[in-house]
Amino acid sequence: MLFSRRNVLLATGGIAAVSALGTLPRRSLAAGKIKTAAIYTVPVEQQWVSRIHKAATTAQQRGDIEYTFSEKVANTDYERVMREYCEAGHQLIVGEAFAVEDAARAVARDYPDRAFLIGSSFKPDESVPNFAVFDNYIQDASYLTGIIAGAMTKKKNIGMVGGYPIPEVNRLMNAFMDGVRETAPDTRFQVAFIGSWFDPPKAKETAFAQIDSGADVMYAERFGVSDAAKERGVVAIGNVIDTQADYPDTVVVSALWHFEPTLDAAINAVKAGSFKAEDYGVYSFMKAGGCSISPLGTFEGKVPAEAMAMVAEKEKAIKDGSFTVEIDDSEPKSG
Repeated sequence: MLFSRRNVLLATGGIAAVSALGTLPRRSLAAGKIKTAAIYTVPVEQQWVSRIHKAATTAQQRGDIEYTFSEKVANTDYERVMREYCEAGHQLIVGEAFAVEDAARAVARDYPDRAFLIGSSFKPDESVPNFAVFDNYIQDASYLTGIIAGAMTKKKNIGMVGGYPIPEVNRLMNAFMDGVRETAPDTRFQVAFIGSWFDPPKAKETAFAQIDSGADVMYAERFGVSDAAKERGVVAIGNVIDTQADYPDTVVVSALWHFEPTLDAAINAVKAGSFKAEDYGVYSFMKAGGCSISPLGTFEGKVPAEAMAMVAEKEKAIKDGSFTVEIDDSEPKSG
């Protein structure tokens, strides 16, 4: 049964009553498949979004959710699409609010019996009890790939191309740089941001400039960087997804994000009627299964054994809690 916004407010006694409860109304207990909609501002093949899409597809194949999505939604249309999915009866709304934070939270306030799992730079707000936030806290994996990158650079010069200098990107770059310093402390970093989440040609041109300035290892936070590395005969370190199959002689290793633990926790909360304003970022940590490093694949045996021994040691320590990778959201600088 679909509930209009007016009926929802009448049935629950208004938003204030829901806020006092702290979780979704008990009516949100889902006996069957949870009707789930995702809203993406970029194509689903973009790295970050592809991991959310993959996890949602897996949950659908498992029979936990009914999944639909909209991609390439302009920021100006985001609120409208959110409201349309809510009116259509979708129980769980997944997406990102990095440029539409106020609008996304306003929608959540208007639909208190819907669960919102939204990528955000901000923390949960108890006044919007049905709005949970997440982020790709994969600094653990980024740090480990940095150890490998430091062992691979001969010129001690690494290029780094990112989308925007926001916390979601900054923390991964900073962790990577800390990892590099474990094996190559005197490395020079060239850091640049292209001002776009999906502009492979611009990322490629930026990478070309860094390679021309001496970089022999590239940190590929954006699509397009590995293309430049391949054309110039240098190696690259991947981010969020494993692209070695497309660049077998270029991509050494990647820091992988696994969104499944995040989404599964939200699904279980909706089913239990306990979904509330929480920070789901912890489900991206390595000890929660939210990130890992990819197999070396074609680069097996090409990375110094000492570096791989350090990676294994640090990975074990991260998982057992005896070592913590610093979360540094400040903008990384060249130098």
